[in-house]
Amino acid sequence: MKRRVRTVAAVAGAFMAGVVVGPMVAAWAQDGGRADAYRLLNLFGDVFERVRAEYVEPINDRDAVENAINGMLTGLDPHSSYLNQRSYRDMQVQTRGEFGGLGIEVTQENGYIKVISPIDDTPAARAGVKAGDLITNLNGNSVQGLTLQEAVEQMRGERGTAIKITIRREGADRPIELS
Repeated sequence: MKRRVRTVAAVAGAFMAGVVVGPMVAAWAQDGGRADAYRLLNLFGDVFERVRAEYVEPINDRDAVENAINGMLTGLDPHSSYLNQRSYRDMQVQTRGEFGGLGIEVTQENGYIKVISPIDDTPAARAGVKAGDLITNLNGNSVQGLTLQEAVEQMRGERGTAIKITIRREGADRPIELS
């Protein structure tokens, strides 16, 4: 019986020690994690300053930080990303469907906008745009020097508005003008 009382007392003592010491160990571990996180943030700050000071071209601070944030999120999983205020507004417009477009899937190639495919029953498909076409001009202005996003924004507009596009098509002798 004495042995049983000692065992119960030892177990109860260990339990009480766990109750008292456990939160202290957890707090210590968490503080250690925070300290490590702050060391890593300091490393990021050091790298950021070094890039600002020594990169071959001047960098835009906002773009650099937004790219770093986006890199962190896309590194977690392929479905997470950062949207700055402008990208968030664009996403809202796209999901609301309050814009009109040509109805083409595009990419950028050698500074031009390349049509991946026209979408069936859209203005582009009806105008004769074909996969592989290179859009060289929008409303008479060259697309050279524009980002893909900037070109897409110019091609997007209110429903029913017209845009003049110039296309270079393989096998065609001259550029094709479409409205």
